[in-house]
Order: sequence, then structure tokens, then C-alpha cells
Amino acid sequence: MRQESRKSGQETRVDIYSKITDRIIASLEEGVRPWVQPWNSGHLEGRISRPMRHNGEPYSGINVLLLWSETVSRGFRSPTWMTFRQAAELGAHVRKGETGSTVVYANRVTKTESAANGDEVERAIPFLKTYTVFNVEQIDDLPRHDQPVPSDRANPVVNRIAEVDAFFAATGAVIRHGGSKAYYAPGSDTIQMPPIEAFRDVESYYATLAHEEIHWAGASHRLNRDLSRYAKDRSERAREELIAELGSCFLCADLGVVPELEPRPDHASYLQSWLRVLADDRKAIFHAAAHAQRAVNYLYGLQPLVSEEREAA
Repeated sequence: MRQESRKSGQETRVDIYSKITDRIIASLEEGVRPWVQPWNSGHLEGRISRPMRHNGEPYSGINVLLLWSETVSRGFRSPTWMTFRQAAELGAHVRKGETGSTVVYANRVTKTESAANGDEVERAIPFLKTYTVFNVEQIDDLPRHDQPVPSDRANPVVNRIAEVDAFFAATGAVIRHGGSKAYYAPGSDTIQMPPIEAFRDVESYYATLAHEEIHWAGASHRLNRDLSRYAKDRSERAREELIAELGSCFLCADLGVVPELEPRPDHASYLQSWLRVLADDRKAIFHAAAHAQRAVNYLYGLQPLVSEEREAA
């Protein structure tokens, strides 16, 4: 019985190692280095640090790669993490719907066993287990000293475009700023954007925001584009990203925004998928353009002036 228990423990440890290794390999095979920041936001941070526990102690070893990868993929800016219980002990709480990130804990436990001659001997048995942590940006009501520390550096002057800001504000989309990744989150129905200072110019910020607003417009309770297979089907994801790319271009042209034409780092990986989609379906580009225009029209329909004109008519 004891031998079976040991065997099970060994298999569990191997499974954890394999799972983590496979995860990193998968990122590399997709052309994503999980330890490299995809956005040029260096001027927003005082320094780059290892992920930190809530008490200020840095993580080490594989946990550094795991949490750096999570930081990049989920757009967190703060390096600080804590467990659900640690947050509760501080009087804070993890926001409903937030998902945690996996880290590992390795140690040794000493057991007393009987030797063949009847003597009792102590044996150190290594073990590895996983547990879940949350970034402080996922936690509400933290004491002030546990909140992300703002950069000491002054932000560069950003010449925003009032008319474009007003357009996006009128859509009513909830836009959160922070971290290093831009995305639309269907679960919370929110758009996450890096700070505007992280972009090479203000036009690139608006082009990226336009892209995410096209995704936002396609939600089931708006234009009801079928996004159910977005996360699992690469070709469906490529189709939706193509719609958002085209919609962003249409909208930027309408708003007089001319971003520097440089592919977004997180969309460069879609290139081959787009080529396959277009090669397999000659009508794909027409369908994508139609969906993109529909989304742009929807966003225009949320503008006060357009609504007033329609009511007058």
C-alpha cells in the first residue's frame, strides 16, 4: 500500500512538471515568448521586477516564469500576487468572476519508517503541489499600501483628440486601463487597454481601441456575432480578428485617425491563419468586410447626434 502511495505521488509530481513545461512549449510554438513584454511600456514602470508575494517577498524559479507569463497574457501591471485567503485577511475580496493563476510549492516532508532490521529510520520525501493566486488588480478593497505602486516617472504629454474621445465615450463601452495587453473580455463585457502612454502615438492607441470596440459590438446582446468558438477554433478566431482589423480601419478613416501602419504584436501570429481562411473561402473577405461595416454602423448609432437625427426623422 505504501509503495502504491509513493508511486501515485511521483506521478502527480511528474504531471505538474509536464503540465507547466507543455504550457511554456505551447507558447513558444506560437511564437510567443512568455517572459517578454509584448508592449513598449518601459517608460511607464520605474523598474522591471520579479513577481512578488503580498508581503514583498519575490517568487523564484519556475513561479517567476509562470507569473510573468500570466502578467503578459492577461495584461496585469502590478507584480504583486496573493491567495484568496490572504486577500480576505486584509479585509479585501477577489472580484466575482476573476480566475486565479497557478503557482507551485516544493518542499520535503520527513517520515519515519521501519527498516528491514526493525529499526526506525527517517526519510525525506520531496513533494510538489499547486495553489492559486490572484493579481492585486483582481482584488477590491485592498489597503492602500497593497495597491499597485504608481510609477515615479512623470508621464509624457499626450495630445488626445477630443472628438475621438467623445466618440468612444458615447458608445458606453466600459474601458479599463492598465497592464500591457488590449482585449475585449466577453465575461465582464469590458475592454482592457494599456495606458495611452504605452503606445507609440495617440493614433495607435485609438486604432487599437477601435479594434476592441468592434469586438465589443459583436457581443451576443448587441450584433450577436457567433463568438462561441473564438477560444477553441483557430480559423474562427482568425475570422473574428479580421473583422476587427477591417472595422478598425474603417472607423479610423471615418474619424480622421491615421495610425502608423505597424501590425500589433499580438496579431502577427494571425497572419498564417488569415491566409488559410482566405485561401479556403473566396468569400471570406467579403463577409468580414460586411460584418466590420455593420459593427461600425452600430457604434455610430450610439452617438447622440445620430440618435437625435433618427428621432427627428
